[in-house]
Amino acid sequence: MPGNVGTIGRLAFALDCTLHLIKPYGFGEITAKEVRRAGLDYWFELDVREYDNIEDFWAKNPFSDRHFFATTKTTKNYFEAEFEAGDYFYFGREDKGLPAEVLAKREPGCITIPMANQARSLNLANSVSVIAYEALRQNFASFNQS
Repeated sequence: MPGNVGTIGRLAFALDCTLHLIKPYGFGEITAKEVRRAGLDYWFELDVREYDNIEDFWAKNPFSDRHFFATTKTTKNYFEAEFEAGDYFYFGREDKGLPAEVLAKREPGCITIPMANQARSLNLANSVSVIAYEALRQNFASFNQS
C-alpha cells in the first residue's frame, strides 16, 4: 500500500538507508501524491531506487550472505541474526509474503518477528521498523548521527 511505502521511506530517511523498491508492486505506481501523506517531505530527499523485477535488483546489487528475508515461514527470530551496516532486508506483501523461490535462495537469511497469538502477519511498515532498529542497535557505534 502506498501509505506503507511512504512510512517506510520516512524511516529509511531517518536511518540514512537506501529504499529499494522491486516491481511488481501489490498496487499501482508509486506517485508523490500517494506517498506524501505518510512520507511527508522526506520522500524527495530519500535515496529510493526502483527495479523492474528481482533479477534486475540482483544484477545491480549482487546477492550475498548479507541479504535477509523477513518471513513467517521460519523459526529464526530477527534478534538472533547478526547484522552489519550495508545489509539488505527483504519484505514481502502483507497478504502473501515473499515468494518461496526468493526465500529458498538463502534459508539461513530467513528471519521472523515472533508473535504470541499466531497472527498471520504484522503491518509491513511496523515490520520494517522492528528489524531496521535492531540492525541499528547492533551497529549503533557506526551510525551517522549528524
